[in-house]
Amino acid sequence: MERTIKPEDFAAIADTAMVLDVRRLEDRAASNETVPFAIWKDPTQIEQWIEAIPRKHEVVIYCVRGGGVSNSVVDRLQAEGVQARFIEGGIEGLKAAGGKVEAK
Repeated sequence: MERTIKPEDFAAIADTAMVLDVRRLEDRAASNETVPFAIWKDPTQIEQWIEAIPRKHEVVIYCVRGGGVSNSVVDRLQAEGVQARFIEGGIEGLKAAGGKVEAK
């Protein structure tokens, strides 16, 4: 499975995919924006929530800029059989591409 999804392609699946915000607690707290319908999951606590993520449903994750956090979380999810990808450039890349975000 691919590891990433381009920000401009995200809108086509945003309504059907499970969207997870995996920004670090301090990064999420510092932002007043989120992707619509995203569920925040603390990336440092992945062992506590990974079993609850569906294996047969597409999952899209994002962090701030699509770097280390997204890479490590997508690696872990895919290793457990989750159909997971992350948004290239994170929430910042999504905004730069005109993607929809909302106040949290």
